[in-house]
Amino acid sequence: MLPGLLVYFVFTFIPILETVRTSFYRWDGFSSQKFFVGLENYARLLTDNVFLGAFTHNLVFIIFYCIIPILIGLALASLLGRGKLPGLNFFRTILFLPQVISMVVVGVIWRWIFNPTFGPLNLALNALGLQHLTRAWLGDFTLALPAVGSIATWVEYGFCMILFLAGMQRIPDEYYDASSLDGANSFQQLIHITIPSLRSEIGVAMITTIVAALRVFDLVYVTTRGGPGNSTLVAGIVIYRAAFLQNQTGYAAAMATVLMLIILAISLIIRHFQSRNEELE
Repeated sequence: MLPGLLVYFVFTFIPILETVRTSFYRWDGFSSQKFFVGLENYARLLTDNVFLGAFTHNLVFIIFYCIIPILIGLALASLLGRGKLPGLNFFRTILFLPQVISMVVVGVIWRWIFNPTFGPLNLALNALGLQHLTRAWLGDFTLALPAVGSIATWVEYGFCMILFLAGMQRIPDEYYDASSLDGANSFQQLIHITIPSLRSEIGVAMITTIVAALRVFDLVYVTTRGGPGNSTLVAGIVIYRAAFLQNQTGYAAAMATVLMLIILAISLIIRHFQSRNEELE
């Protein structure tokens, strides 16, 4: 384990400590002069409506990154794990494919799909006689956030599905056979057998997808860059702008530190409740 620990220490742990240290300074990121300001950067966060609004969008993204993909993943895992459909491996591969595509490529693909002029989505709506539903999806102040969120759902549900399929391999078939004899249908088996048996996998999926929602940057940057206006602005883009465009490296480090602590706290809370459930079992 030592080589892996060494790599983690050099490329992850030390940069984290340096980020925390920088958050107590006013620094432009280039000059050798740093001015110690204590908690000034953190106090500024409390009144920064741009950062607070962006973080609110991150919380909304949890719906699209976590809740919806987990529900879809459970449904697909139940269908593909217990069903006897022909070509199951093919369907599993196709449904998991979005997870292995680079997020930048995903963003470029969906910008084309959502294009208001020649995008397949609006062309399909026009062909179906639903012209009144066509939109400039990524340019609409109301629909831009759900549109980007739907892309995240398309990416994340495959990860949840594969995770749940792996967990279902350890559920004894006798449970399903016995419940079938008692008259349970597929939905009742999902609620009373599959989901309770997948608590560990659901916990892992929740942590992974919530973290992805809170630190999202690439998808939003490629598709909307936070626009129109600030309607899809997220914390990662605010940090990027402060650090590399506005030369406020100390303030950006403070925002990054707060975001890291929030992610860590949420992960620990989920792990705590997951451990309690395992102890009760």
